[in-house]
Order: sequence, then C-alpha cells, then structure tokens
Amino acid sequence: MEAQMGEPTFWDNSDKAQQHIAKLNGLKRAIAPVVDFRKRIADIEVMVELIEASEGAEHDQYAAELEQQVNAMVPELDTIEIASFLTGQFDKNNAILSIQAGAGGTESNDWADILFRMYNRWAERRGYTIEVQDVQAGDQAGISKATLLIKGENAYGYCKAERGVHRLVRISPFDANQRRHTSFCAVDVVAEINDEIKIDIPEGELRIDVYRSSGKGGQGVNTTDSAVRITHIPSGLVVVCQNERSQLKNKASAMSILKARLYEKKQDEQRAEMDRFYGEKGEIGWGSQIRSYVLQPYQMVKDLRTGVETSDTQGVLDGDIDRFVYGWLRAGSPRHRNKDIKVDE
Repeated sequence: MEAQMGEPTFWDNSDKAQQHIAKLNGLKRAIAPVVDFRKRIADIEVMVELIEASEGAEHDQYAAELEQQVNAMVPELDTIEIASFLTGQFDKNNAILSIQAGAGGTESNDWADILFRMYNRWAERRGYTIEVQDVQAGDQAGISKATLLIKGENAYGYCKAERGVHRLVRISPFDANQRRHTSFCAVDVVAEINDEIKIDIPEGELRIDVYRSSGKGGQGVNTTDSAVRITHIPSGLVVVCQNERSQLKNKASAMSILKARLYEKKQDEQRAEMDRFYGEKGEIGWGSQIRSYVLQPYQMVKDLRTGVETSDTQGVLDGDIDRFVYGWLRAGSPRHRNKDIKVDE
C-alpha cells in the first residue's frame, strides 16, 4: 500500500486516495503495538540472561527491574488482546447509540438520562467525538429517548457490547416514602455505514415529517421547522433528528441513521441470529436485562452475560464501563467460545 502511494496516478482520484491513506494508517495503528511489544519481549529475554549470569546485589537489581517492566507490559498486552477481537466488518466504524426508557414513567426517564450521561462520559474517556442526534425530554424529569452518534476508531466494535436492557435498582429520589424502585432502559447500537454500502430506499416507502425542534437547542433551532422525523413504512422504523438548525442537514443525518438501521436489520435477518442482536435486547422489563446496576440495598453493577461485576457503582455511572465491554468481547471471541478452534502461531 505504501508503494501504491508512490505511483504517479495515485492522486488522480482524491477521494480514493484519502480512503487509501486512512486504511493504511489504520493498519499501521493496529500493527505498531504488536511490533513494539515483540521488541520489548526481546529486551526482556536479554535481561533474563543477565540475571542468570549475575550474582548478589547486581542479580537483585536486575530482577527488580525485570519485575517492573513485566508488570508494565501486562496492561499493554491486555489492550492488544482486546483489539484482536474487533474483526467484524463494521467494528472500526462510528456507532449510532440509542437509549429508550422503559415502562415506569419518571423513574425510567431519569434512568435514561443517567445512561445518557454515562455513555457521554465513556466516549470522552476514549477520546471519541459525540454528536447528539435527538433527545426527547420526559414528562417530568429525565429523557424518554436519545440518539447519539459516537465518532472514533472502533467505536462500533466497543459500543455493540452495550446493546440490551439495562436495569437500575435504587431508592427513588421521586418517592416521598423513600421506597426502592426498579427501572429499565433499552440501549440499541448500530454501525454508521459508509458510501461503500449501497442502500436504496424508494421515496414511496418513506414518510417525512418536519416540525419545530423541542428542548435545549438555542434560538435558531427552536424557532424554525428544522426537526425531521422519517418513518420507513414497510419496517416501521422511525428516526428523528433535530440537532442542527438546517432542515436539510437534519434530513441527511436522519437518512444516514435510517440506512444504518435498515442494513443492520437486513444483516440480522440474513444471519438468522436475531437473539444475538435485537432479540437479545428483548422486552424492556423483567427477565430480559443484560446488566444490573444496584445502588440499594448494596452497591453492585453486574453484567449478567459474562459475570463481570464491580462495587464501584459511581465510577461505572461516571463512564468507567470498559471492564464490561472487554468482558463481553472476550466472551464472544472464538478462542473463548469454542476451545476446539486452533489459532495458527
């Protein structure tokens, strides 16, 4: 690929050249940590030889240095291992993450708002860019629904671990009697598809409504009919976008999200594995949750698919969810799922 960049005709097609460079840079970012890690292993082997040949204080000094270096390499190896699981067709793409409050009114709306903040903080921790496509406020507090576009390398590969129903148990701040309440929210995630994937949607299958934006958005957003709601009639999928002042920009964003969801739905049907994706989400209620967040009578967040748990509930709700994402990726990898699979050295 580097040799192709040196060809005289490489820049004849600017868009194609930029895609080529982006792909090359992505490959370099994937390979560089492995190459560097192998070099460090070679250095460790040399240090082991020095330890074996040394005695006394010198031996102890080399041994302490060896232990320090090996301990520092453990999290690096963990990162390399996790990256090796992101081999799906769209794992490197941006992610479209939606939050839907379940039954329960104000309680569920507030829980949806907490999840909204959690995913924003998580994305910020990873250095991702966030675009809020749509937020629908709850009747009294919180939000009833929200859609985020999370931009960054491998955003979908990581975010897809969050697809499912999330359950919260706590003393309700809205209950004067201080009783314990259980709330549910559904999180859905699809990959933002690029121009290489062609999705043709006949205009006759779409119903497009425009209306005045609601909620926080500034004067320009709230005083014009800029919000766009697109309904795909055959599938019943509905997409809303109201984050831009321009109706045309909102329509383009909504169409992009709709195409991504239609493509994901088509892929699910072709693979006949609806339980893995949308079926896994199931009903937004009892017995269908993938993760429980218990704040009362004890502190615990537990992923029911993998068994990963922590008592640091505040850290999790502040965006520290990588342990659950990594646990899900490991549990779903071939080397963990099927012990009979052999991987070439």
